[in-house]
Amino acid sequence: MAAPIANATAAYTSALAKSGAPGMEPPGVAGDDFATVLKQATGAVIDSVRAGERATVAGIAGKAELAEVVNAVNNADVALQAAMAVRDRMVNAYQEILRMPM
Repeated sequence: MAAPIANATAAYTSALAKSGAPGMEPPGVAGDDFATVLKQATGAVIDSVRAGERATVAGIAGKAELAEVVNAVNNADVALQAAMAVRDRMVNAYQEILRMPM
């Protein structure tokens, strides 16, 4: 049994709409490359660490509550731990690639 043309058109339209989702771009469509994503993530980690440092200095000067300082330092620690985990995974992946037979 043949599907009506309207059903085929609806399926095509649905698939086309879904292709705009992140990670579903068709080949050749410019998106954020790996270096850009890595640079943005690194910048976010650096900003988090700097915010922790600013909160610590403000806490020492008596201009910030202890809870704010602890929260900022905790956020910086979590961001740094995540960055180190990603770094370790990248190094492991690179080493795996080097071990691949040619």
